[in-house]
Amino acid sequence: MEFFVTDIEIEVLIKEEKRIDQPISDFARKFKEKKGHKEFDLVIDRPDHSAFKVIIRQSIENPLDFSAILGFIPPKKTDVFLLRRYNGKSHEHRNKIEKEPSFYDFHIHTATARYQKEGPREEYYAEVTERYADLYGAIECLVVDCNIISNDTQGNLFTQN
Repeated sequence: MEFFVTDIEIEVLIKEEKRIDQPISDFARKFKEKKGHKEFDLVIDRPDHSAFKVIIRQSIENPLDFSAILGFIPPKKTDVFLLRRYNGKSHEHRNKIEKEPSFYDFHIHTATARYQKEGPREEYYAEVTERYADLYGAIECLVVDCNIISNDTQGNLFTQN
């Protein structure tokens, strides 16, 4: 992607209020099956013709293999710049630039200027978290951290059946 975002701009985009007119609980209820996983996407348009994109994915075989993602699509572009990604406990991760030891746990990726310049992907840097233990908890963290506002943002967002 020929698009560079500073750490300050990344933080501003993450914190910007994102209003949606559908219940957040729809995030996990409107999955479509695709090649070994189920997925839900939501585009939130901005006045400048850019957009945010929420992507929720979960493996059909392994419920701990999931991602809840907030992306940004610049005006007149189609590539999604991944701002934040909440991953399940399904694979080993290592922050390559920092040369830290690998970890196998729930973790949150955040885009950084440094990884845009030197890393494999803009959001490759990740930190272990104990804030969630399943996809629903990851979505709730995404909603809170990334300021996504809906009619059902108050209280428990999901009723698991």
